[in-house]
Amino acid sequence: MRLSFRIAAAALAVGGLLGMSFSASAQTYPHKPLRWVVGYPAGGGTDFLARTVGAQLSHQIGQQAVVDNRPGASAILASELVARSAPDGYTIFSADNGVLVYNSLLYKKLRYDPQKDFALLGMMGRSPLVIVASPQLGIKDAQGLLAALRKEPGKYSIGTAGTGSPHHLALELFQREANVSLQHIPYKGGAPALQELMGNQIPLMMLDLPSGISAVKAGKAIPLLAMSGERIPQLPNVPTARELGFSKVEAYTWQGLVVPKGTPADIQKQLSTELQKAMHEPAVRQSLFDAGWEARPSNAEDMARYVKSERETWSVLVKDKNIQLD
Repeated sequence: MRLSFRIAAAALAVGGLLGMSFSASAQTYPHKPLRWVVGYPAGGGTDFLARTVGAQLSHQIGQQAVVDNRPGASAILASELVARSAPDGYTIFSADNGVLVYNSLLYKKLRYDPQKDFALLGMMGRSPLVIVASPQLGIKDAQGLLAALRKEPGKYSIGTAGTGSPHHLALELFQREANVSLQHIPYKGGAPALQELMGNQIPLMMLDLPSGISAVKAGKAIPLLAMSGERIPQLPNVPTARELGFSKVEAYTWQGLVVPKGTPADIQKQLSTELQKAMHEPAVRQSLFDAGWEARPSNAEDMARYVKSERETWSVLVKDKNIQLD
């Protein structure tokens, strides 16, 4: 009996020590820098958003959130990398509508599953897409744009950030709802398309504001029509497609934060809470506004509802237009 009692007591003591060890380990998260994966090049709108929010997040958690740019293939390469990463809370990922919605609709063969491979933490920001014109085109407003497109269907070309991008799908939606026809010219990103517009190589472009707000402010890209539900605060004089009678035309580029599936629930909750705190910081919100973003903080549940709604909306368009990329 004494021996059994001693063994039991020893077991309880060891268990208590292990419990203390696990508890201490949980309490010390994060104890090293976080890797913040971005699926687009440095210097772009997504990169700016990650670095702005990441700086505030780093300050809050006491560890550096180091941005790791992994551009390529509509962020598919970065998505695959994160999906295979250890679910330990030290890899976080800027996931946009391409990553979480469009890619799985447009590609039959995809080596990641947006619904099974990621755990959502919350939304960060969004930016409405805007049709802009080269100053040399001579079209100054939305009415002039529609008149030109209806007078000569198929004459005008328009650049986007690439086939399958939010810009491309916004263009398809606009053409369907406005009953107009344009020549789509896909580029490898928004930056080269904007350069071609400013160089008068293309007359029109579907632009996300963070990629071209400086060009718009400088008069090098003339904003004509916003694909948003309400007027863009940074461009209060630019009408929305809804104002012109196209009630179904609403399209944004948006960004949320995710981690690999299997990341411990307590870490997910901690990161989500810290993200929302960072997104409500006035200096962060002002920096994003100045860069063309609209801060859209949310928790994981609200983000899940938004992603579901987006998937339902865009799956109809992709099917209707029979858009496939493989």
